[in-house]
Amino acid sequence: MVPLGEIAPDDLEVADTIGMSVNRLHKLLACVSSSSSKAGMDRPTFMLLATLVEHGPRRSGALAEMVRSDPSTVSRQVAQLVKAGLVERQVDRQDGRATVLAATERGLALLAEMRGRRNAQIAQMITHWPDGDRARFAELFERFITDYERHLPVFIAAFADKAGVGGEK
Repeated sequence: MVPLGEIAPDDLEVADTIGMSVNRLHKLLACVSSSSSKAGMDRPTFMLLATLVEHGPRRSGALAEMVRSDPSTVSRQVAQLVKAGLVERQVDRQDGRATVLAATERGLALLAEMRGRRNAQIAQMITHWPDGDRARFAELFERFITDYERHLPVFIAAFADKAGVGGEK
């Protein structure tokens, strides 16, 4: 990793453009999340369901780690998913005293429907882009997200550093 003092001004300008675009994307996602929450499925709860579908049954604590959230928050969200019949508690095959959370058939169907709607909207939004641009954007965006995930602990530490805000620790 390049030390902060050695980052070229041009790279900082590009980073600012990317950062501002990420901020805009966050605002847009919050708007969509608000709308979907009114329809009964908020974004964090949807992310839990998607994580269970993608990675398979998990204990609640492991699920909280995977989504980088507080276990008590995840517990409340899981309760909503269980109540809605989208997730069920199953006996852990490796430790019969414990339970794991797993998506139900109804949860799988809802996730597939929601992803289908999302994918259709994104496809409609970029359909006028040249084929090469669509493919290249998908490739670069995936690369950015992967690097963002990898860099997340450093990113969090940089914002947790009080010296960067008020000049004192």
